[in-house]
Amino acid sequence: MKTAREITERILRERGIVSQEDISEFLSDRPQRTYDPFLLLNMEAGVDLLLSEAEAGHRICIYGDYDADGVTSICVLSRILSMLTDNFTYYIPSRFDEGYGLNMDAIAEIRRAGTDLLVTVDCGSVSYDEVEYAKALGMKVIVTDHHNVEDVKADCILINPKQPGCGYPFKELAGCGVAFKMVQAICRRKGFPKSVINDVLDMTAIGTVGDIVSLIDENRTIVKYGLDRINKGRRKSLKMLTEAISLKTVTSESIAFGIAPHINAAGRMASAREAAELFLSDDSCLMEERVKRLVALNSKRKKAQEEAYSRCMEMVTGDERFIVLRTEDIHEGIAGIVAGKIKDTENRPVIIVTPSGEGCLKGTGRSIENVDIFALLKKHDELFLRFGGHRSACGFLMKEENLPQLRRVLDEEIRLLEEADPYFMERDISWEAELAPAEVTVELARELERLQPFGKDNPRPLFMMDGVILQQVRFMGEGETHAAFKAVDADGRMAECILFRKAQEEKEALTSGRSVDLVGTVSLKEWMGRESAQFIVEEIM
Repeated sequence: MKTAREITERILRERGIVSQEDISEFLSDRPQRTYDPFLLLNMEAGVDLLLSEAEAGHRICIYGDYDADGVTSICVLSRILSMLTDNFTYYIPSRFDEGYGLNMDAIAEIRRAGTDLLVTVDCGSVSYDEVEYAKALGMKVIVTDHHNVEDVKADCILINPKQPGCGYPFKELAGCGVAFKMVQAICRRKGFPKSVINDVLDMTAIGTVGDIVSLIDENRTIVKYGLDRINKGRRKSLKMLTEAISLKTVTSESIAFGIAPHINAAGRMASAREAAELFLSDDSCLMEERVKRLVALNSKRKKAQEEAYSRCMEMVTGDERFIVLRTEDIHEGIAGIVAGKIKDTENRPVIIVTPSGEGCLKGTGRSIENVDIFALLKKHDELFLRFGGHRSACGFLMKEENLPQLRRVLDEEIRLLEEADPYFMERDISWEAELAPAEVTVELARELERLQPFGKDNPRPLFMMDGVILQQVRFMGEGETHAAFKAVDADGRMAECILFRKAQEEKEALTSGRSVDLVGTVSLKEWMGRESAQFIVEEIM
């Protein structure tokens, strides 16, 4: 039998973390991997301009995005600006009326309000025309962002680790991560105490996890310290939110599936400003109102999402290689989530399009691992009025008359991929190590928890338990959709197992008495004050 530490270190080596120094850093409760903020191209110029504008008493506006990354980015930068000036504000565009990123009408409104310096967070890198318009109106512009920079880029002070020529050693910061580095840089320049940086670690961690960026390297450091701060309850508004949604100990997973969706619900169903107001306010009554509002909006979002998913699944025939669904009445704020859920169910790329007026359709896409949806659509960008995205997600605006052609070209693109690799769309069930039932122990579960925070590029480890017999099977839950059982090997050693949601579709495998292979994760189970280890089954083969 392998020890818990041997299993953990093997997983780290498989993930490319080989040296003892790197392993110790990865497992440390107080990681040190962070970089000089002035290594970011244009950071020095950006800090100099922001400080000079604040000292001159000029009005500053932070322009963000309507998702969790954008909202937390605004909160992070507002903290440092509040120490420099009281002449600043923020602006979050409407998902429904304005869409993502800078837009001309908003820029004009911001200038009419007296803004002298416009600072973007989580957007703006490729907004050349919009930045030129802001400059023509007499504003100075700093863009802080983390999205890919392709084609033309904004002609201003641009701070983005992914822009050409930037030598920053870690490229995967979220938008709030770039804002956080600006806070670090200003604190260093002004000699502010380290407590100012610590104050924004919680918001930076939430935005980083919420934007599904890589949880390795510097992001891992940010999220670990941020989680520590969140769990100490240092921010009253955040503590009120976690209590309202029944989170006791906050992890990266509870941010991803609890906190971030509640922040996103504001932008999806109403206005993201409501989420920003929660975290920027010192008024307990306002905080309480905003927490209740976010909980209500998230419940509304979930109900709308479930209804839309059911309607869309009725439209899926099973024949489409690339699923393109035209719907009339799906709420614009949840179309992307629904597309993602259908993608997970069908294991095919999915686009949902809805009418947006004047003979146009707005589209939202989500893709499987082996299909770069951005690259596919980029090849046919003549079909779109506006288009953006990345490998796994995209958004666009197009004339309705182009929809049949879009369906044709996407079907042909998938055919070409199938000719190159007939199996490229099959689900890839992979695991990182094999486990015997006797190795599913409390010690291993605790050791694996040291790999937290889990997320992109650092998932919970998947294990294979092969050649086991399932015994003492007990079906649970409404509709008996869950099952608890024991996995027993040839030597009679056993492990406690649980299967969620799939018990009915796996009923034959659960009750046949034949030898099966299990793929799943190991976790701690607490019951009546006692700890035990359980194997959470993902697949039965």
